[in-house]
Amino acid sequence: MKSIFYFLTILMFMTATAWSQQFVDKAVIEYEVSTNLKKTMSNDNWDEMMKENLSDLKISYFTYSFENNKSIYKFDRWSPKTKIPKYKKDADEESVWYFDFEAGKMSMQKQIAGTNFVIADSISDIEWKITNENREIAGYNCRKAVGKIMGDVYVFAFYTDDITISGGPCSINGLPGMILGVTIPRLYTSFIATKVDASFNNASEIKPIAAKKTYDLVSLKSLIKEKTKDWYSYGDDKEENKRQSDLFFWNSFL
Repeated sequence: MKSIFYFLTILMFMTATAWSQQFVDKAVIEYEVSTNLKKTMSNDNWDEMMKENLSDLKISYFTYSFENNKSIYKFDRWSPKTKIPKYKKDADEESVWYFDFEAGKMSMQKQIAGTNFVIADSISDIEWKITNENREIAGYNCRKAVGKIMGDVYVFAFYTDDITISGGPCSINGLPGMILGVTIPRLYTSFIATKVDASFNNASEIKPIAAKKTYDLVSLKSLIKEKTKDWYSYGDDKEENKRQSDLFFWNSFL
């Protein structure tokens, strides 16, 4: 009799837990984005002089709005702690990412070397390996995954399956739930969700980026490589030149 009582108690607890668990299918998520700007800079005389007047971290806030399996990620504001010249802010302020996960399509506006380009293409696949490590972010239990982008750039992400969309900041996506934390060591950058507002009710603002001309990823990468092929060929430090070229390219297409 006791065993039946215990069984019924456990069954009732599990049922109540299942009913109480609420899956989020629309929301606005705020991310704090931190980049160690000085580590991204070169060691030439000009950059060394500039470093003296810059804050160590470039800190900004972005919002990720989603509903109906569509999302838009864009700049919101700068942290008052960030002290950098305007031209180093422009790319963040102008870039926008739109994803339609049901259709498998995305469009994103990226400012590259002072010019806005709009990319319209299929959503790229990221190779992920899910681990058993967990942490809490913005009140959600998240699981760690390790992925690769741009061929050999490692991404360390934490996602929650309590938020149903398979998205994340910038173009990071493809896990079985929403990515609330990301670290990309080779870009000296981290993204961390600071809050999730599930009262979002403005799906009309989630729409593809309007543009007279669009590029697919392959054609724009070829164009940018051609236009910048001589940018990082100065001095004798070939290793540093390659590092700067890689950082520029990875940031352009993240």
